Amino acid sequence: MKFRSVGVWAAFLAVHVLVAWLGWVYPSQPMGDVVLVYQPWSASALSGEAIVGITESWVYPQPALLPMLLTQLIAWPLTALAGTTGAYLIGWAVLITALDAVGFGALVGRTGSAARRSAGWFWTAALLLLGPIAMYRIDAVTVPLAVIGGCWLVKRPAIAALLLTVAAWIKIWPGALLVAAVVAVRSRVRILLVLLVVSVGIVAVLFLLGADQHLFGFLTEQTGRGLQIEAVAATPFMWMAVAGAASIDYSFEILTFQIGAPGVDVLAMLLTPIMALAALAVLALGAIKASRGASFARLFPPLALALVATLIVTNKVGSPQFQTWLIAPVILWIVFDRTRSALPAGIVLVLGGLTCLVYPLTYDGLLRAEMLPVLLLTARNALVIVLLIVAVRALVRVPVGRRAPRKRT
Repeated sequence: MKFRSVGVWAAFLAVHVLVAWLGWVYPSQPMGDVVLVYQPWSASALSGEAIVGITESWVYPQPALLPMLLTQLIAWPLTALAGTTGAYLIGWAVLITALDAVGFGALVGRTGSAARRSAGWFWTAALLLLGPIAMYRIDAVTVPLAVIGGCWLVKRPAIAALLLTVAAWIKIWPGALLVAAVVAVRSRVRILLVLLVVSVGIVAVLFLLGADQHLFGFLTEQTGRGLQIEAVAATPFMWMAVAGAASIDYSFEILTFQIGAPGVDVLAMLLTPIMALAALAVLALGAIKASRGASFARLFPPLALALVATLIVTNKVGSPQFQTWLIAPVILWIVFDRTRSALPAGIVLVLGGLTCLVYPLTYDGLLRAEMLPVLLLTARNALVIVLLIVAVRALVRVPVGRRAPRKRT
């Protein structure tokens, strides 16, 4: 293993240890979801009680329960030493570190290219700046799957499609990378077939387990949600809350804080079709570029990032862990087109730092609608919009006419 690869590997693993520890010491319980919801959900399933997604509707696709169950297995030997709660938290951190290490191995390997090492350093920095939220959420499971799948799209398209499909069945966002791949990769028919076969297989298993009534509960559960305080569209209302003209209310059904103000419900209802239209517009632009001969290396990275950024900007939910979605497409941009990746990579790193300042570091003040955390949130949300514009601009500038030779990665 080359010394430079040893350095990035050491930094990557050290950052995981540091970030995992910060989850215990930062305010606002950044690892709260792991022990307050993941642990009870998995414990209930193991004890023969309610199984989320099977016997009752759930906000996540059903396969998202699998890493929560696996954490129970990892935590079991640690229970005597750390107690039930502590063991589960440690087990979750171990699981995410192991998954990330597998993804990092596929990315950097033992003697990775300069572009892949740069992508590895970016991933390390992004985790450090985003903080515990980058590890202590279910979204963290999907990031290494998306990285591996994206890296293998050209050489191993069937395996890549399998990984991205599984990731999308854990948390929906990797579906954006799948859609971008269908547009940008020549072997799109193979990717579509794998997507169809894997999805049909998952649905069949869920039917056999008795999930027919709650099969798509992760979609229907989202329709009635209000506007979350951290969503991009909620920014003006948060300033109204600072002035006392809007309220911050807790939803016990969704377990999140939402905005209460005139017009909020209508806006929340409109955001879903706006998201669909915006994503279709980005996808259409990518399809036009592909039909005119744009190369995969130039087309896929900005298309993937633009689609993911669209999901965040137009979302009525603005959870801080959404920023982890941006890590994989930027890593892939660095791998496939390093020369043009500096600006989006820099923006995502700043977004990670701002997000950590908002949650968990100043979150208590945000719930009180204090000016400083609302200002930090405003800057974060404005920068997400800037990132979307940067990605779309790069997509518009993708050259067409003839396919460039494939770049070795």
